Amino acid sequence: MDYAIVRTGGIQFKVSEGDKIRVPSLHGEVGEDVKIGDVLALSTSGELTVGAPMIDGASVSAKIASHGRAKKIIVYKKKRRKGYQRKNGHRQGYTELSITKIAA
Repeated sequence: MDYAIVRTGGIQFKVSEGDKIRVPSLHGEVGEDVKIGDVLALSTSGELTVGAPMIDGASVSAKIASHGRAKKIIVYKKKRRKGYQRKNGHRQGYTELSITKIAA
């Protein structure tokens, strides 16, 4: 099984052709093609190639499937005995990518 380890948005993902992954928000419309050039490792026919830090000439092609926002998380801060309390909510935006091709 061929796979690649790519970096986008400061996060590393292990991807194969046909996978769907959620990455931090990318610019672009639904249906557009995206090329990820930060390939850190590549496995083809059982042979692993590791970059230093990236593999030259390798890329992963993907198609934007959708945009959305993750579930809300609550950020709560408190200092005891000081009367200090802060409550905030946050929803992180994401882009769902469908991996179409891994090129070496």
